[in-house]
Amino acid sequence: MFTVHLNKWLSKQAAFTSFLISISFCSLAQFPERLKDGYKIILSPDSTRFLKLSMLAQFWVRNTQNVPGTTVENIAQANTSDMSIRRLRFIFSGALTDRVNFFVQFGQNNLNYLSARKTGSFFHDITADYAVVKKHFYLGAGLNGWNGPSRFSNSTLSSIPVLDPPGYQEVTNDTYDQFVRRLGVYAKGKLGKLDYRISAGKPFVIQTTSGSGTEAINTNSAFSTLPPNLVYQGYFMYQFLEQESNFAPSIVGNYLGKKKIFNIGTGFYYQKNAMFRYSNVAAKDTVSQDIRLFALDVFYDSPINKEKGNAYNLYMCYSNYSYGTNFIKVTGPDNPATGSKTTATSFDKANFGNAFPYLGTGNIGYFQTAYKFRNRLLNDQGTLQPFFDFQYSRYDRLVDPMYVFDVGVNWLIYGNNAKVTLNYQNRPYFTENSAGALVQNKRLGELVIQYQVAF
Repeated sequence: MFTVHLNKWLSKQAAFTSFLISISFCSLAQFPERLKDGYKIILSPDSTRFLKLSMLAQFWVRNTQNVPGTTVENIAQANTSDMSIRRLRFIFSGALTDRVNFFVQFGQNNLNYLSARKTGSFFHDITADYAVVKKHFYLGAGLNGWNGPSRFSNSTLSSIPVLDPPGYQEVTNDTYDQFVRRLGVYAKGKLGKLDYRISAGKPFVIQTTSGSGTEAINTNSAFSTLPPNLVYQGYFMYQFLEQESNFAPSIVGNYLGKKKIFNIGTGFYYQKNAMFRYSNVAAKDTVSQDIRLFALDVFYDSPINKEKGNAYNLYMCYSNYSYGTNFIKVTGPDNPATGSKTTATSFDKANFGNAFPYLGTGNIGYFQTAYKFRNRLLNDQGTLQPFFDFQYSRYDRLVDPMYVFDVGVNWLIYGNNAKVTLNYQNRPYFTENSAGALVQNKRLGELVIQYQVAF
């Protein structure tokens, strides 16, 4: 079945792949060297003061095997082919003095054929910080993503080796935050080889969320509609080998052999009375519960042969998440559908398109790896980087384990500045059995071709 679906999708996408290849051969082989790390204006002789402009654009074309019962504007659709602008980012940042830094990010996510027209762009970050003790202790404030509990709770999207970062690590995405950012204060710095970030923020009220995929209040925990309490979070990395920059809140996914990194990290997220449920549905007795999240991870990224350019990337993470009793979140990235004709429960209402129960109360293991072939494997058209990732979750609400995996390859035309990604995802479809328990019913697939340009 896997082979049949994969061959079918490959044939559907062949024309588009040829189109991408022709563009890349014509226009991207000579990517400007001065733009490989953004456009910088140097303000001081030692280059410590600067202004920098960066941009990222990711275009998707895909074919999705939809969840059974999926509809698009009330019309049943078992399979959807579409194109979208997955992400668009403009980042303006800088160091105005040897102590004062700022970071502003503006952009849009998931502009597809279902999107509301002429809307959707917003500020992701608006922050400034001050070096109380240079390198060691910075204090900052604003709309920020200095997050825990794990490495990819806020990632540098242009550098991730797989198609998408692990979404379960964006722990309250578009519920209590604005795409993993919230208004608050933070501290960051380095103490020897220990890199740290801690923050306190005021969550957005749940009533203004643009997200989806959480159940209405019942005996299972859901995000509370009561006025929210402060969020406290942090992440700490011990960097054994080369040091990573902590100028920006997002963390690099891979360095393509330019650095040798080995980190062990741990983090937390805590919000008091963030969830609620009914202890008695008939009486509507409400019980509040805290969000308590913990993670431990390992990141390794290193050249294998510096002269040839071969490099290896590895990331592993264990997470223990408590969102309250039997919490589960069902959603799909850049969902190509609008609803489901199966609406017996609130779980069913969210379970459509490419959705699956990726987040919940329980334990999660995640593994990601990638291998970069030598430079100029394809002569002046770059090289290849195959990758694989796997998420395995034992959520309290689900009878069966939830696992999802991606396998694919990056065509690195000019590193992460210009690349084409081919990705196949295999994900579960969960549904209620006759006893009302959530069990895996079948598995579904999605094939994506991504075209990325960044500077």
